[in-house]
Amino acid sequence: MRHIKARRFCTLIIEATPRTPTTKPFLPITHRTLPEPHGQDLDFITVAHSHVINSNWEKLRPLCPVLTPFRLKHLFLKLQNDHVLSLKLSQWLLQHHPSTHTLETLSFLLHTLATYRQFKTIQTILTKILSSHSPHTLFHSLLHSYPICNASPLVFDALFKTFAHASKFRNATLTYTLMKQYGFSLTVESCNAFLSSLLRLGRADIALSFYREMCRTYVLPNVYTLNMVIRAHCMLGEVQKGFEIFQKMGDMGLSPNVVSFNTLISAYCRKGLFGLAFKVKSLMGDHGVQANVVTFNTLINGFCKERKLHEANRVFNEMKVANVAPNVVTYNILLHGYCQVGDSEMSGRVYEEMVRNGVKADILTYNALILGLCKDGKTKKAAGFVKELDKENMVPNASTFSALITGQCVRNNSERAFLIYRSMVRSGCNPNEHTFQILISAFCKNEDFDGAVQVLRDMLGRLMKPDSNTLSELYHGLNKCGKNQLALALCSEMEARRLLPDGFDKEKLFIVHPENENETSS
Repeated sequence: MRHIKARRFCTLIIEATPRTPTTKPFLPITHRTLPEPHGQDLDFITVAHSHVINSNWEKLRPLCPVLTPFRLKHLFLKLQNDHVLSLKLSQWLLQHHPSTHTLETLSFLLHTLATYRQFKTIQTILTKILSSHSPHTLFHSLLHSYPICNASPLVFDALFKTFAHASKFRNATLTYTLMKQYGFSLTVESCNAFLSSLLRLGRADIALSFYREMCRTYVLPNVYTLNMVIRAHCMLGEVQKGFEIFQKMGDMGLSPNVVSFNTLISAYCRKGLFGLAFKVKSLMGDHGVQANVVTFNTLINGFCKERKLHEANRVFNEMKVANVAPNVVTYNILLHGYCQVGDSEMSGRVYEEMVRNGVKADILTYNALILGLCKDGKTKKAAGFVKELDKENMVPNASTFSALITGQCVRNNSERAFLIYRSMVRSGCNPNEHTFQILISAFCKNEDFDGAVQVLRDMLGRLMKPDSNTLSELYHGLNKCGKNQLALALCSEMEARRLLPDGFDKEKLFIVHPENENETSS
């Protein structure tokens, strides 16, 4: 008979403080035992074990019809010291006799794998089990076999981590609650997986709440944990709180790494606080951390978004002096920045340097170059880069088409712009609000209001709202040429579909222009 062993806790967790009378006691694990095999069961297990350890799988095949879950559990117990053979046996059975496996037999296997820290394999098996069993049922199956297998508590931690990686927060929370009830703790690695998934889905508030729970339950954070806590504060706009966590790292026996610095630099740049961003960067040397390509890209991007290209270029030069090689992201940021300010000449110089340095352009590179040229009305040069896309086996995307449409609209060639729009739709690319609005505006400037209305209807068909300025421009044109009723009909249609832009004054539609007074009255 197998006895229940003393409760063990994850070795990566600091020991809890002594329990006080007010501390809620842990729930006891139900005392379950596995009867010892006798007679035919014992003979079967001995023979089957011999076949497994000698890899005589063909000799095991005739035994499958009488391999009961009871016998399989004992077979796994005899193989506890060899997780590789345990897994091979399980995989062989799933292939040749899958009905032998039950939730209980798989639990025995999982305990063996947890003892040998085979967490990737465990998570794969857990994911398959959870497709047909509830988290609660699985947890209790593992719990009941835990003392029998003299197992590691890390199997429960692996279950939590499986849910964390899958972003199944409710199931992860349920697992954590059950673990606390029975006195099992989480590892910091599993906590980090949970925090990472929360941040990936933008739930910074819950991430900070979970971090506070980690502190309450004595899970010692590592630098990766605190980097995510800093990031969570920054996501909530609490950059100063993030910086305070950064300052406390040393007191916690941890050294910030390049991610710690980059997270804060990025947050300050997003707020336009470049002085503080550079102050954080200046601290890197004091901690023996070298600025990397992400550090410089973050600063360059911050300046470009503020249209401070001179400062962006200064950081770019500093980057090269520091022997940090610019990558495609660096060049794309600069290209986009120069494009935004309409400096296609500087964009061309940046691209030439990129080519000289052997950095391979991607679709974002070409889109930035094409847009910059199109904004300047240089559509022929832009077409040259479109041909280069084809040579590089790259497919134009929605941004490429939008840039080309912009170029034709700048040249007041609404018909050509509309043809490119049609090609865009045929290619399976989805126009955005900006694309529709520049098309409508281009048609209005050419006084082709039928074309503008057609584009507006396409836009409404995609459940997109035009902005007030674009709609006012169109309605002013329709009223001016005596098409008040069409304007009113469009307005009613948009109201019914709740696509009328906020702040749009529809009363303006009833203003009768003097030149159209006779038409309206008739």
